[in-house]
Amino acid sequence: MTALLLSIHVLASIVAIGPITVAASMFPRSVKPGSDPATAALLHRVCRGYTVVGVAVPVFGIATGAAMGVLGQPWLSVSMLLTALAAALLLLAILPGQKRLLDAAEATREATTRLTMTTGLFNLVWATVVVLMITRPGSTTGV
Repeated sequence: MTALLLSIHVLASIVAIGPITVAASMFPRSVKPGSDPATAALLHRVCRGYTVVGVAVPVFGIATGAAMGVLGQPWLSVSMLLTALAAALLLLAILPGQKRLLDAAEATREATTRLTMTTGLFNLVWATVVVLMITRPGSTTGV
């Protein structure tokens, strides 16, 4: 059962989080003057849509951690906190920032730069979670 839960968790991570990181990273360039507004709208829809699917990542991650008996491990606690941070960045800053830029008559350099930086932080947080999941520092399950 653990292998199935872990497989679903990893697949959900790849299928859901991957497209969000790519689309969110591409979005700021797509709102620059001269860009096709349909591209920006599509990238925003990709981010919104995959956010819904992305809920499966922590759900199956927690189920996997429980099945493995590692929910109390520090590496997993830090990963869960970072996952919550990434979710907050996405829901409270990235998606609303994209929407504001889509609705604006013209994207300001400041707003685009802020969104680019927030998206970079979001991607860095996810990269850190991946490293923690792979290295599991201090884990008793072995590496």
